[in-house]
Amino acid sequence: MLAKAKQLGLRITIPATALAQAMRNPARQAQLSRLLRHAGTDLIPLDGPDATAVGRLLARSRLAEIVDAHVVVCAERAGDVVVTSDPVDIRRLSDSIPLFVV
Repeated sequence: MLAKAKQLGLRITIPATALAQAMRNPARQAQLSRLLRHAGTDLIPLDGPDATAVGRLLARSRLAEIVDAHVVVCAERAGDVVVTSDPVDIRRLSDSIPLFVV
């Protein structure tokens, strides 16, 4: 996917909350580390405005998964496609966001 994104000139957005959830053992995360070093990758912090948007989304959806909600907030703002292995949880937060299921 990274090669295809690079070929198409697309940026990759990673919410910091998703990175925190995935980065359990950095020594075993070579591909993720490579993605983070890629010049076309943007790491998005959970700042005050995003935290508020995440909280409101969770309240509306009656869910509690902060990481998934932050992914949706970031993707909706940027008009991005969400790459996920768990489309059911993302769909519970947004029924219109484009998904690429891996």
